[in-house]
Order: sequence, then C-alpha cells, then structure tokens
Amino acid sequence: MKTMGFVFLLLPFFAIGVVQGQLRVGFYSNTCPDAESIVSSVVRNAAQSISNIPPVLLRLHFHDCFVEGCDGSILIENGPKAERHAFGHQGVGGFEVIEQAKAQLEATCPGVVSCADIVALAARDAIALANGPSYEVPTGRRDGRVSDVSLAANMPDVSDSIQQLKAKFLQKGLSEKDLVLLSAAHTIGTTACFFMTKRLYKFSPAGGSDPAISPDFLPQLQSICPQNGDVNVRLPMDRGSERTFDKQILDNIRNGFAVLESDARLYDDETTRMVVDSYFGILTPIFGPSFESDFVDSIVKMGQIGVKTGSKGEIRRVCTAFN
Repeated sequence: MKTMGFVFLLLPFFAIGVVQGQLRVGFYSNTCPDAESIVSSVVRNAAQSISNIPPVLLRLHFHDCFVEGCDGSILIENGPKAERHAFGHQGVGGFEVIEQAKAQLEATCPGVVSCADIVALAARDAIALANGPSYEVPTGRRDGRVSDVSLAANMPDVSDSIQQLKAKFLQKGLSEKDLVLLSAAHTIGTTACFFMTKRLYKFSPAGGSDPAISPDFLPQLQSICPQNGDVNVRLPMDRGSERTFDKQILDNIRNGFAVLESDARLYDDETTRMVVDSYFGILTPIFGPSFESDFVDSIVKMGQIGVKTGSKGEIRRVCTAFN
C-alpha cells in the first residue's frame, strides 16, 4: 500500500501454470530464453549492495498494478505530470533496478521483453531473496502508453478504513482474502514516522492514539516516532521479523502489534479477521491453509490486473519513456 515494502527461508516451490488471457508461464522461452535469469541476476546483484531492495521491488509491483493495471506506467518519467509523482506513490523506488535489467535485456534480445514483465519478475525474485515462496510468473504483458499523476489519486492509503480498503481492492477484482495477503507483504521493509503521526497522536478529533495498539507496544512506537520529531525516521513494519517473509505480521495484527494503521484495520472486520485467524488454528500446520501458497495465489492474481497483451500497448526501448 502507500507504505508498502515487502523478504525470505527456502520454502516449497508453488507452480502456477498457465493463467487466464494471453499471459503464460514461459512466454519468452523462444524469443528471449535468458530473460528471467537476466532479471534474477540484476535483482540479486542489486540486493547485495542495497539491503532494502526486496521490499522496494515488491512495493513497486503493487503500485504499478493498482494504477492503469500492470503495464509499467509508474516507470515513466515525462515531467511533473508523470504518474510516479503522485502523492500515493511517494517513497516508491527500485526504478534503477528495472532500468538495469531492461538495458541488459535490450542488449540480448532487443524489443522483446516488456518493462511491465520485468517489474513482475523482479518482485518474484525479491520475494525469493527474502526467504519467501518461489513461484512462476505468467508473462506476456505489454507496456502502457499512458502515465498521468491524476490516475493514481485513489491508491490504498494507510489511514483508510477497512471499508475503504475492501472497496479499493474489490474495484481491482481482488477479494477480502487478497487484501489480507497482499497487506501481509508488509512482513518485510520499513515505513517512515510521517505515516505514523496520525495513528500515534491524532487518531481522533480529540487527539490521542489508536486504541488498537497494544499498551505494551505504544511506548515503543512513540519513542521511535516522538511527537514533532523527525518524520523521516524509519521503523520496521513487521515487529520482530522485518527481514523474513513470513506470517509473523498477521500474528502481530492479532495481538495489537501492527505498525501501520491499515494493517491494524484488517482485524476490525469479521471477514478479514477470519482470514487472518485462519493461519493460526491449532490444526493449521496439518490441515489449515498455507500462508505462503495463498500469498502466491494473490500476488499472481494481482499481476493480472488490467494487463495489456497482444496488439495492445508497446514494448518500450527504455522503461522511463514511451517509444
């Protein structure tokens, strides 16, 4: 979401197979057989020098898909009206990693691999680097020809109510379960105190903090983000497990240790609360749902939002500019 960042144990491989429409696993197997390995190499090298690359690339994929579909529109840099400058995209990064991958792909198989597919593949590779689940990415997206800051006006926001969050996800064809799982991508990465001010000090018109915050946790948050302090100070979004992609964040939400307001709101609603709790039943390890498998289903589903395929869109020569 607005503060989305997302990290990883050697977990089972989840095969997705062919998906709806013209996206399919192995789309470039004949036209650019090294495409996925090139992207993986670039992401791996970037992560060696920049430790927060996994959550950054995961967040980039989410923000791209939620505006104009998964079409690389967020990558365009065509002045102040470009989509990437929207308030809801503030702090989104990873552009240089996508551009590096694109440059290598253009040198190997020019005009073949879309920037939109690079974003989706890079997010998958970032999750693997954070010890998260491995999965196959259906590819075949083409790049969009529209990038406008106004189109990002309705991004999910950390201060949205659960009703607003559900509505925004439903508008993209995503269920309440998808909302929980994609929010759980906050299991890796950090957020800034800027996004905590309202929750800690101005939660109601009378002031005060969000009552959903555990009394044991509130002093810790306030010590990191003091009132009138430096709003650029960063803190982990998943208390106690910020470098590993796991379901710890959902347990934190259950117990009042959610950092982001939007994550805490998942426990306000009966439907989303049931989804959160479903991963912690006594018999869950044997008979219950798999958080990793369900997350893969949701992110693959998200990766199909509004895709351009076939004759729609284009294959950009550079990801920051239309052809």
